[in-house]
Amino acid sequence: MISKLDKTLNFHHQALGLRAARQELLASNVANSDTPNFKAKDIDFSSVLREKISMATPASTLRTTSPSHISHGDNNGISNNILYRVPLQPSIDGNTVDMDSERTRFADNSIKYDASITFINMQFRNLLTAMQER
Repeated sequence: MISKLDKTLNFHHQALGLRAARQELLASNVANSDTPNFKAKDIDFSSVLREKISMATPASTLRTTSPSHISHGDNNGISNNILYRVPLQPSIDGNTVDMDSERTRFADNSIKYDASITFINMQFRNLLTAMQER
């Protein structure tokens, strides 16, 4: 029972971390929409999540006594998985940010982040209900 709970919570922990990092990337794209030669960035969420989950086995996780011992990298460890977006309509200044597309991706990612939090809350409520005396 505990291993199932740990596996589920690890999945949601990884997914929420990746969603937050992706949100930062998308916000950066929106903020740089007028910057010449800025290249829009994103990640392939599902493949990065699969990679993170497969690497997160108990034998491969390291414990430290100080957070400064091991660098966890930027953006929740996705810096190696960042992809540059191919523009649908290239601009003269070399910027590849399409604001309509970025806003849509930003909203979609935000909704999925909120849905994951709601799902976790429901799981904990179900556990609390199961533990209560009736």
